[in-house]
Amino acid sequence: MSTISIIGSGGMAAAIGGLAAKAGHTVEVMSRDAAKARALAEQVGAGATTGMFGAAPAGDIVILAVPYSAIFDVVKQYGDKLAGKLLVDITNPVASDLTSFVTPGDSFGAQEIAKAAPANAVIVKAFNTLFSHVLAAGSFQGHPSDVFIAGDDAQAKARVAAFIESLGLRPMDTGLLPMARTLEHVCLLSLGLLGHSIKHTNFSIGVSLPG
Repeated sequence: MSTISIIGSGGMAAAIGGLAAKAGHTVEVMSRDAAKARALAEQVGAGATTGMFGAAPAGDIVILAVPYSAIFDVVKQYGDKLAGKLLVDITNPVASDLTSFVTPGDSFGAQEIAKAAPANAVIVKAFNTLFSHVLAAGSFQGHPSDVFIAGDDAQAKARVAAFIESLGLRPMDTGLLPMARTLEHVCLLSLGLLGHSIKHTNFSIGVSLPG
């Protein structure tokens, strides 16, 4: 099992941290709010620890579990402490109208994060298409939830896929990092469904394979 560092203390951090601890991983929680980090570590249990915000993460995999609006301040504060790390971007750069993005038209969230991170950090997009409570459940209607991933480094994606499988979820590789743009649009699809047809968040977008 691996050591997983989670930067953030919200619902997605709790969902991923809880599944990781249950799967036998060592979990480190880091947050600007030290009290929230301690509370989440206690909630996660299984010996989860807290790290100082801005200090070098202990984890083999670092989950960036903060809102997109905060991600660049976080990356700037960590600076070279993220050098060489495998960073999992779970963010969605959705604008306040919930139908568009705050990113430049020729870019996407994961790419902007890659630009801001140290040059030798590796970015993999994952977990951004699931609501936190659906993710925390692990399975949906008896089937493992699908976690779509995208990234340029095949070895890094394999590591993230193995981590996802260890959580009882199903990794679905969508291709190179530019596919993260499409995965960010899946968030808009979910929000559109939420607002216009399904009317609640108890659903998951995934793949059904015949037979």
